[in-house]
Amino acid sequence: MRPTIIITDPGQEQAAALMAILAAPEEFDVLGIVAGAGNTTLDHTVRNILQVVELTGRTGIRVYRGAPRPLVRELVTAAHVHGATGMDGYDLPRPRLEAEDEAGVAAIIRMLRAAPPESVTVLQMCNMTTLAVALIEAPDIAAAIKQIVMMAGAYFEVGNITPTAEFNIYVDPHAADVVLSSGIPIAMLPLDVTHQLRNTRERLDRFAALGNRCGQVIERLLTFSETFDLEKYGWEGAPLHGPVVPVYCLYPELFSGRLINARVEISSELTMGMLAADWWQITELPRNITYLRDVDADAFYDRLLALIARLP
Repeated sequence: MRPTIIITDPGQEQAAALMAILAAPEEFDVLGIVAGAGNTTLDHTVRNILQVVELTGRTGIRVYRGAPRPLVRELVTAAHVHGATGMDGYDLPRPRLEAEDEAGVAAIIRMLRAAPPESVTVLQMCNMTTLAVALIEAPDIAAAIKQIVMMAGAYFEVGNITPTAEFNIYVDPHAADVVLSSGIPIAMLPLDVTHQLRNTRERLDRFAALGNRCGQVIERLLTFSETFDLEKYGWEGAPLHGPVVPVYCLYPELFSGRLINARVEISSELTMGMLAADWWQITELPRNITYLRDVDADAFYDRLLALIARLP
């Protein structure tokens, strides 16, 4: 079992990722879930997390409020994809659970300072503001992090919010620069992987056919959010982003990539948030991330469906 801190901003596909994590308590010892602002505003993401936690029955999980806006820039959301609440598509009940009074940054610092060296996995599934602030305020906490596994970035697929930038990095490129420069081991699952995972109608129907409520919720949520991407890309299914994080943790053999140097553009408005990924090892800069490039898509969906099948 791996001690785990989750930082996320649901988002329909982030909800599916959360469900996958909470379906595997024997693998993920969730110390806490920290909400970020990104796919929608912080008030909505906090509520969305609480709704998903209640849906899965894992009501002992603590939820915290992370940073409400980026370090430098104004907040950019993806309401045009996810709807006003961030989880449009299925009307979940108002949560009975409430977020903790302790701020997310303070909670991360407290949890990591209490952990043994190199013991905690951080599952980073949204912009990196909250984690960056924690590292700036308490640099010593880096010693407790075994690995950061993040859905972020792109190289071969370039950008999905601007021509050159992936959304999670673009929302707060300055925070991403802090995290990628931290020296902590990082596994990055970029658009180059998630664009290979397409929610075809057959795959979405398999979630609904599981016969549990969580499977039905995922099918409805992903059906709603795919509308924008189907028109944008013209593919047979929208790409699936968030669930790559837990599936990679559990089944790394499904993915392939290499250790490279990667930096984030924080100066040019033309390419703000672009990941300068040295895939071809042109420079001699330190290799700071494991950059995943490929995935076995059919096996991925089989594993994800098996996880969701465990839930109510």
